[in-house]
Amino acid sequence: MDHPSRRRFLGSAAGLGLTTGFTETSAGQNSQTEGEKFELSAATQRLLSQFALTYRIFQAATGSTSSPDLAIAVSSAGAMGGMALWMFSPDEASARVTKVRSAISKPFYVNYVLANEPRSLPAALEAGAPIVQFSWGMPDRALVAAVRQAGAKMGIQVSSAESARAALDLGADYLVCQGTEAGGHVQANSRLHETLPKVLDQAKLTPVIAAGGIGNGADIRRMLSAGASGALLGTRFVATRENSAHQAYKNALLYADKGDTVLTVCFEGGWPNATHRVMRNGTFVRWDAAGCPPVGKRPGEGDVVATRPDGSTILRYAVSSPLASFTGNQLLDCALYAGEGVGAVRDIPAAGDLVVRLWKECVAAG
Repeated sequence: MDHPSRRRFLGSAAGLGLTTGFTETSAGQNSQTEGEKFELSAATQRLLSQFALTYRIFQAATGSTSSPDLAIAVSSAGAMGGMALWMFSPDEASARVTKVRSAISKPFYVNYVLANEPRSLPAALEAGAPIVQFSWGMPDRALVAAVRQAGAKMGIQVSSAESARAALDLGADYLVCQGTEAGGHVQANSRLHETLPKVLDQAKLTPVIAAGGIGNGADIRRMLSAGASGALLGTRFVATRENSAHQAYKNALLYADKGDTVLTVCFEGGWPNATHRVMRNGTFVRWDAAGCPPVGKRPGEGDVVATRPDGSTILRYAVSSPLASFTGNQLLDCALYAGEGVGAVRDIPAAGDLVVRLWKECVAAG
């Protein structure tokens, strides 16, 4: 059953125009304006009209740091905002969706990592989440049916031609093609430039969003020129005012380059055997110097590196990155997720301003 309150977000371009300011004509004008700089593929035109985007920029849902305020700011600016909900209770997920929906009438997505049971998804859909994006697994038919019955759209992250085919068979409205350059937990096994052509070949008319190591407008331009319909940026949006990451974490990104990141399994507490790209901090350096020992033999195991407002603690090697609400003297020994695009991070702007700047850089890079 179509969710009545979601219809204002999704559907035809004309339907979107009723509440977003994008009429069928203005959506077309937006594509033509962009077309002065880019030749738009059928898949890209589909993406722009389906979601009424001004800019082909997706903000990655970087775990618990991807706040409702960040999604609001990015979507308000004309890009695609998103937030991760897989770690929250049904009540909290519902509250976060409600907050975004009450602030904007533009599309945004919620992310569910299928390495974990998506327990809060029904609540998020009931609250009116307009788009659900899955990663680290393929949704089963029951999950797909739940998304469709709620009237929501669906994106799926892929990392190969085979996973792209599987996602397309499930009816994905768009694909996110990830490369190993990405920060955070990395589903991919190959570099983006190796995987993207293979995924595009499978996708045909389905839009493909490139992800991994994209930090500025020139990077976005390269992805669009390679055939992607859009680009997803994570690390760049961690370093924004609206992101919930701790200021010390944001500041650390300002002075990092791609050589300061590493693909590893060091921070496995809470999600074992999942590769992730992080900054080389004190925890990683000690573990690496000890020969990358297994659980139970790692240096500093059991150390408290941060404390949550409720008094619970974050131990060394945990998957948690430091939030603004955390306290402690070793916050920078938490997992500091960062992709190879971190070298482009040199300031901490408002997210909406960043969206506009990124697109200007993209156009200028032509």
